[in-house]
Amino acid sequence: MMRRREFITLLGGAAVGWPVMAQAEQPAMPVIGFLHSTSPDGFTDRLRAFRQGLKETGYVEGENVALEFRWAEGQMDRLPALAAELVRRRVSVIAAPGSANLALAARAATTTIPIVFMAPEDPVRLGMIASLARPGGNLTGINFFNAELVAKRLDLLRELVPQAIRVAVLVNPTADAANAEAVTRDIDAAARAKGMQTKVFNASTSREIDAAFASLVQERPDAVFVSGDAFFNSRRVQLVHLATRHAIPATYGSRAYPDIGGLMSYGANIPDAYREVGVYTGRILKGAKPAELPVVQASKFEFVINHQTARLLGLTVQPSLIALADEVIE
Repeated sequence: MMRRREFITLLGGAAVGWPVMAQAEQPAMPVIGFLHSTSPDGFTDRLRAFRQGLKETGYVEGENVALEFRWAEGQMDRLPALAAELVRRRVSVIAAPGSANLALAARAATTTIPIVFMAPEDPVRLGMIASLARPGGNLTGINFFNAELVAKRLDLLRELVPQAIRVAVLVNPTADAANAEAVTRDIDAAARAKGMQTKVFNASTSREIDAAFASLVQERPDAVFVSGDAFFNSRRVQLVHLATRHAIPATYGSRAYPDIGGLMSYGANIPDAYREVGVYTGRILKGAKPAELPVVQASKFEFVINHQTARLLGLTVQPSLIALADEVIE
């Protein structure tokens, strides 16, 4: 017969083992890799929107999913190494919102881990996917038509600044050469159709933005057209300050600019696009295959005017234009 002390010892040892066994049976928390070309500074609204998209699919950071961030801090040559780090980390999905370069760097690092992109250009033309309806491979995401909106944004600029004939165009070929090329091509065609002239200026760093404005001021343009770009957005305070300092009407691709004093913007609702990236990331975590998830076409667009800035520039905002605006900031 087993002595009482031996029985209690055996029972106590088994009890200690139960939590360990139960813990071992818990599934590991999935990790999402988040790759971006800029820095987290000024990124709060977009990250909030991304997390909201995850929440809509049942995922909350720290509760049932983890986020692993990699920021290139504007140094595009770091993207391949950062993407490779996420692959070595064995993340479940890589979210690469902001530009096609991010998704292409991630795809170069892995052909198996799902990648959710946010591209301002046609992802089929760039060879990222087979088709919008059935992407194939390990990429899918959001297309927000940044380049395709160029003509519309130029129209709105001309309505707000009727005397604008000579327009300086600021692009960032280093961060996203395909987008810079598309914007340059589309704005040249749209401007010629309206009897306007354009001159392109390149900038890929904060110092180059200052240099570009120093050069374009010498040209005395009637307005500045700042292309939609993740790096430019991260430097929006600098860009708005320079346009204000030189009293040049400027148009931007995101409402983040008129929110801080920029004259006007027209483009896709970028935080909503980040929310969509979060939704797709969550759906993939639940088992959806990127090859079969159609690329989402951005459907929310915003036209925002900063009326106070318009008055400071001596511009009259016509009632018809106010009626078109989604928001007029007073």
